[in-house]
Parts: sequence; C-alpha cells; structure tokens
Amino acid sequence: MTDARTNAGSDPALEDIVADADTGGRQPKDTFGRRALWVLPLCWALYQLWIASPLPFVVGFVWNDTQTRAIHLGFAVLLAFLAFPGHKSAPRDRIPALTWVVALIAAAAASYLWWDYRGVANRTGAPNMTDIVIAGIGLVLLMEAARRSLGIPLMAVALFFLSYVFFGSWSGLPEVVQWKGASFEKAMSHMWLTTEGVFGVALGVSSGFVFLFVLFGALLNQAGAGNYFLQLAFAALGHLRGGPAKAAVIASAATGLISGSSIANVVTTGTFTIPLMKKVGFPATKAGAVEVSSSINGVLTPPVMGAVAFLMTEYVGISYVEVVKTAIVPAAISYVALVYIVHLEALKSGMKGSSRMHPVKFMLGAIFIIAISIVIAGGLLFLTGVVVDTIYGVFGGAAMSVLLALMFVAYLAAVRFAAKGPDLDTSLDSMQNLPPVREIFKTGIHYIMPILLLMYLLMIERKSPGLSAFWSTIAMLFILLTQNPLKAFFRGQGGVVQRFADGISDIAEGMIAGARNMIGLAAAMGVAGIIVGAVTLTGIGQVMAEFVEFLALGLDGLVPFMNIKLLAMLFFVAVISIVLGMGLPTTANYIVVSSLMAGVVVELGAQEGLIVPLVAVHMFVFYFGIMADVTPPVGLASFAAAAISKGDPLKTGFQAFFYSIRTALLPFLFIFNTDLLLIDVGPVQAVFVFIVALIAMLLFAAATMSYFIVPSRFYESIALLVAAFVLFQPGYILNQFAPEFETRPGSELFSMAQAAPDNASLRVRLMGENLNGEVVDARYLLPVGDAGEDGAARLLNGAGIEFRDEDGKIFVDNLSFGGPAEQLGIDWDWELVELDVPADRPPKEIFYLPALLLVLAVFLLQRRRQPKEEALA
Repeated sequence: MTDARTNAGSDPALEDIVADADTGGRQPKDTFGRRALWVLPLCWALYQLWIASPLPFVVGFVWNDTQTRAIHLGFAVLLAFLAFPGHKSAPRDRIPALTWVVALIAAAAASYLWWDYRGVANRTGAPNMTDIVIAGIGLVLLMEAARRSLGIPLMAVALFFLSYVFFGSWSGLPEVVQWKGASFEKAMSHMWLTTEGVFGVALGVSSGFVFLFVLFGALLNQAGAGNYFLQLAFAALGHLRGGPAKAAVIASAATGLISGSSIANVVTTGTFTIPLMKKVGFPATKAGAVEVSSSINGVLTPPVMGAVAFLMTEYVGISYVEVVKTAIVPAAISYVALVYIVHLEALKSGMKGSSRMHPVKFMLGAIFIIAISIVIAGGLLFLTGVVVDTIYGVFGGAAMSVLLALMFVAYLAAVRFAAKGPDLDTSLDSMQNLPPVREIFKTGIHYIMPILLLMYLLMIERKSPGLSAFWSTIAMLFILLTQNPLKAFFRGQGGVVQRFADGISDIAEGMIAGARNMIGLAAAMGVAGIIVGAVTLTGIGQVMAEFVEFLALGLDGLVPFMNIKLLAMLFFVAVISIVLGMGLPTTANYIVVSSLMAGVVVELGAQEGLIVPLVAVHMFVFYFGIMADVTPPVGLASFAAAAISKGDPLKTGFQAFFYSIRTALLPFLFIFNTDLLLIDVGPVQAVFVFIVALIAMLLFAAATMSYFIVPSRFYESIALLVAAFVLFQPGYILNQFAPEFETRPGSELFSMAQAAPDNASLRVRLMGENLNGEVVDARYLLPVGDAGEDGAARLLNGAGIEFRDEDGKIFVDNLSFGGPAEQLGIDWDWELVELDVPADRPPKEIFYLPALLLVLAVFLLQRRRQPKEEALA
C-alpha cells in the first residue's frame, strides 16, 4: 500500500492538505532538486537507524545525546526549508538558490553542538561571540522552519515567550507577572547551548524514540498493512446498519497503531470510508465528521499516541508500560462509544443493513470481541515470554540463533499462507464486494508479527522504546524486502529477482515517507524547547499558577457540594489547550501546556484536598490538545475530511466536535476518578472498572444523541445523564453523607507507616511556607517502602522524606534530592498537621443499583413506544 498522499487519489485539494500538513508541498522537477528531496530524507532515516542500533558501540564510534539531537535537528530544519515553500506564491516545482543558502545555514547552526561540542563544553557558562551569534541565527531559522512546516501559530507562541524573556521587566506589565528580564547572551546560552531549551527533553524524545516509531509506521503502511486493517474492518462490519461508518471507527483504531497524525488517519482511511458512508445514506457533513472523530481517536490509541506516550515517560517519570496502562481504558471506552454513536445516527436516519443484528447484541458482541482480543494478545505475549525463557534455559548462548530461526520459520509459514490467495485489491470499488473476513485475515498475518514483536519487547522484555522500535523496524525492512519474492516463489511465479529489486525500492520509499513525515514534528519539538526554556528561565509557571488560582478564586463555593474552584481551573486549562492546539501540533501543544499547567493542577488539587496524580493531569492536557484538531474554525482534520466528502468544512468540524463530546468528557472524569486510568487498580477491579465506565459512556452517548431505543424525550435524556454520572462517580453522592476519610493526629505518623502494607501510600496534610513566603496548606500522598522496617525508614525509602518530633508536633526534617516528596513540592520545616485514613462507610458501588434502575425505567418507557417490527429485529 502506498502512503497517504497516494491514497488521496487525484484530488489536488486533498493532496495539498496532506502535503502542507505532513510531508511538504514542494515537488521539484529538476533532477538535482528531486534527488535532494529523495536522498536527504533517506540519509536521515539511515542515520536514525544507525544511532539506535548497537553498531556504534560495536565499532566504538558513539556520539552523546546532545550531539545526536543536534544532527537530528539539522536534518529537520534543512528539509523544512527545502520541502516546504516559504509562502503561497513560492515555487513548488524547484528549490530557489536563496532557499538552498538559508537551508544550509540553518542546518549548520542547528548541528553546531555536534561539530563544535568540545569547544562549547569547555566554554560552559562563558560563551564566546561565535556561540552567541550562531545561537541567535539558529533560533530565528528554527522558528522560520517551524512556520514553513507548521504555520504561523507555533512560531507566534514562541515569539511571545521570547518577548517575555527579554521584556519581562517592562513597567507596563502587571506587577504580578514582571520579572527581571534576561540579556541576549544569557537567553541564547540557555536556549541553544544547554539542554534546558531547544536541545532538551522534547528533542531528545524526538531523536531517540519518535522518529523510529514514525518510521516503523511508514514502513508498515508501505508494506500494505493500512489497507489490510481497513479491509478487515469493512469485511467484519460493512454489512451492519451504518456499517461503513462503524468500519471507519475500527479502521482508524488500527491505523492509530501506525500513525501519530490525525490528518494522516483521515486521508488514509477516509478516502475509502467517506464515499461509502455517503452511499449508505450519511450526509456529506456527517460522513466527514465520523471519519474526523474516528481519526483523532487513533492518536489516543497506544502504543504511539502521537509521540506523547514517550514524552510522558520523561516528564512524569514513570515507565512506558505505565503510560500505556493509563491510556488503554479511556481510549477503548471512547472508541466503543463512537461505534455506538454511529449506530444511533444510523437508527435516527432509518438506515438499513444486510444484517438485522439487534443493537444490544452488537454492542455485547463488540465488547466481547475487544475483551477476547486483549486476552488473546496478552496470552500470546505471556506465552512468548515463557517460550523465550525456556529456549534461553535450554540453549544458553545459542538461544538467540534459535529464536531467530523460529521467527523466520513462523514468517515463512505466514507468507506461504497468504500466498494461497490473491493479494488484496486496493481500489475503492473493491470495498463494496469484499471476500469473507477469514480470507482477508490470512493475507496479512505477517503484518501482525512485527506489531506483536514491538509489544513483546515493550511489555514483556521491558526494553526501551527506542530499542524496541529499532528491532521492530528491522523486522519491517526484512518483510518489505522478502514478502513479494516469497509470495512469487510459493505461487510458482517467475520474476523473483525483480521482486527483490521492487522490495528495495519499497524500503527506500517507506523510509523517505517516514522521514518526511517527521520534518514538522521534529521542528515542533525544537520550538517547544524554546517555550520550555522560557518557562524554566523566567519562572512563569509559578506566575501562571497564581493567575489561574486568582481567576478560579471568585467561583469557589458558588455551588454547594462541588469544587467549583478546581473545576474552573480545569476548564481554563482545557480552553488553553484547545486554543493553542488550533495552531500547534498535538505533541507541541502537549509540551507547552503541560509545562505551564500540570504542576498548577496538582498544586491546586492538593490545596482543595484532592490528590491528583501527575499522569492524570498530563493525560488531561493531551486529550484536549487532540480536541483542537476537530474544533472549528481551524481543525485541519475537518478540512481534510471535507475535501474528500465535498461537504462544508466548518459544518463538518462542528458535527465532529459534537461526536467527540465524549472524548472531552473523559479527562474531567479521570481527574476525579483515577480508577479509569487503572492507577492502583488490580486486574479484576480493572475489568469491573472498564465495564461500568463503558456502560456509563454509552448512556452518555445515548443522552447526547437524544436516542436510546427510540427518540428520547428531554426528561429521558436527563435521566440517562444522571445515571451515567452516578456510574462514573458513584462516590460523589456518598461523599455528601459520609466523608471518604477521617483524620488522625500527626503523632501517629510513624506507627501508621510501620503498619502499612507493601506499596502503600499515606495521605497527609502539611502546612508551611514555600520559597515565596506564601503559606501552603495541602494534602499529599507519601509512598512507603517495603514492610519489615520501622516507620521512619519506610518513609525515607519510599518517599525520600525524614520527619522530626518536637514536643509532639511532627515537622519535615530532610528531603532526598529528586525524591518523590521533593517532586511533590514539599519543603523543609513544614508541619504534618494530620493524617487521613479511609473512613468506615458503605461501599460506593451500592449507588450503581439506583442508577441501573433509572436506566431500566427509561428502557421500559421507550420499549412501549418502539414499533413492533423493530422490537423483533
């Protein structure tokens, strides 16, 4: 299967949208320019594979992280100037000489920390004039590269923060946001010559992890996996009521495995799904909106999550597996709910399908299939781990050779199985007359193998994301090289040598596509580093915290029994994410807003008695950043879908936003109910949480669509909303009558810490002054170490904190540098006022019963109004 641009067909408008958003709109006709845009991306991809491989360590030619980031950014800015025209009237069929000059200067400045690393390192803290000049040129040209590849908004945001760096002392600014300002030398040194700015965490993740995952997805797509997953979804769901729309949802989930771009998802699947949705009765606007809503959910789907999964591991300080675990339930709930929304839309429009499967049976079947798929995948990974351990135990040093031989045999068997049938037809017409699911499934089993390899390395072996993606990419290169020659051999056809040559060509095209897809993302990571650098240099994060708290303060206590202050703050963060996301890529938006606001949410939540895990806040920001791809008037995914459907882009965007309300609801829910993120939740409870949350989300979808069994009356929709809220938050009502916690005096700290079970946390209330002289009164969760030690030792080992007892009062005596307690913002000499322990009260789950009875009442009311023929369907 070809890349997204080829899938776009011959529609110039659609091709322009894809090129401008992802790969660059310049297509030189001269030989030199054409070869440059073929060779340079290929060299970038080869370089990324080289630094990810063990080979540099074998040959003793290793660059440090800062140098590899510099080369990575050098390639990105060079290609940004060459591949993206500077303005609308700039030539697209050639690369002007001046552009070449500027591009080479930009690449030289971006890679400065590579070619003069030792000199810069020796001058740390005392940069010379050359350092400062190159830093200034590099910063300007980096922002121009981002403008070309991503548009004006990201550059504008970076300029805003840079202005604050230089002019933050201006007397015209409100006193609360003023700071002393920075000299040009200090700012350039901080932004360009250290790892606090451009060459910081974000660019490190881009060069170390993200490029390889994007490359893996591009190669998988080049091999034909995108079309394979699409046809599987259509064969399984196309015969149902509104089947093409349901297939679009599932296909976008599969495409999310190999793409981190919602726009690429729209084009890859929408080229097929949108025309077929229109054919079965969906209006152009709704057909485009379904595809847009499905495609943004593709970015939510692990393992890639638009590169945010890897950034979270760095910013939150948890493992990649933990990030995937927190993301899986909200993503699955959102997808199943969207399938249900599509089904309700089909019912409201009176659509028919060749299958008359009852909607309840369909949803139960869908949930069952999802559960079985997860169990099978988990079982396969577990069994693979057992087999690998056994082989290592039996064969010792020869185990790797045995494993490679077994993988090769399994691959040969899968390709031989695929060769028994014809290759998949990639035309639009073929979607209307597909073979059975089993016939399609056997044609692409070998595509699933590298995905399982990736999951095995990440989940079972716990390898780093970069190393896991590297070996999975190597497996994809082997598949691209050999799948067609092997099929020809098994079918007894000739031309095997030519098919090997075609495989090499496919490899090159896939690597080039992956590299060109990374241009804008790498530039965005670099510019996001400017913003993060401004935050760390100026301390504006604390200013934002005070500003948000000031805005929310007036609303506190406005509504009884509700934490309006915290809700208002969350709403403010959501609005910032959406507004910035209208012009920033999802990943850059996540970096900016999480750097500014994540700590604010945690801090304000602690002051309000709500302990919000940092990963929950980061997921909140991520979800609302994605919503910006839908939100009018910018939503580029909506414009891409409208180009295919020939519908109105704004109407498509508004309709997609309406379909995506459930996605906007989830972040608020998992802030107040972290069970949805599977935080401190066991396997059995996780299944229960998923089922209950899924039922609640389906009820919410039915209420917002005003359709359950038949069109709902307003009071029925309200009843469904109430039931959904109670299922999502069963403890809310109980908290009004029976407090969740009861207090204990601080003097019981050490005895409670000693008696706590393994991997437990103590909920404590601390008071004291921060560095700004402000009084802090907040609650924190302090993890304790393994059992078997006294309370003081467990607190030190678990939370990195020591306390002292002064006349019965407990004070913070010492903090381990970088420990959990210090990261929570706790300071020396704060007093431990009290401890919170779970209160003895009825289980919150008892409120599920009245909620379900309310749903049953609505069901019975609507059942009376349901036509007999529908009731029998």
